[in-house]
Amino acid sequence: MFELDSRLLNDCEVLGKFKLCHVLLMRDANYPWCVLVPDCKNKTEIFDLDIADQNQLQLESTALLRFLNDEFNADKMNVAALGNVVSQLHVHHIVRYQKDIAWPKPVWGVFPAKVYSDEVLNKLITRLHNGLNKLDLDFQPK
Repeated sequence: MFELDSRLLNDCEVLGKFKLCHVLLMRDANYPWCVLVPDCKNKTEIFDLDIADQNQLQLESTALLRFLNDEFNADKMNVAALGNVVSQLHVHHIVRYQKDIAWPKPVWGVFPAKVYSDEVLNKLITRLHNGLNKLDLDFQPK
């Protein structure tokens, strides 16, 4: 049975699920930052997925990138599947601004995560749910 890695659950809010991927929100108020985790057991690399799932991941990732870019008026979108700490296949989708705290460096290890207030986090989750529901990806909110 598939389970989300406990480190992802510790660092993220689960927003819901597309056809293939669980959609998570990273708990770091420094950047709007979502993570896609394919609902596939024992996968660590994109090439480990069968072709149909690779294509579905690409569709979901592209739609999420476009949505986040437009919703948050990004200067640049960063997307990465590193897996150096958490080996479970997951893909980061990070909104970047030239004025953000880490620009132009990568976000990892530059500054500690900034905690969302409960009010800001709840508003952001509602905002993301509303937008993700409008995508043509059968989003199922948590």
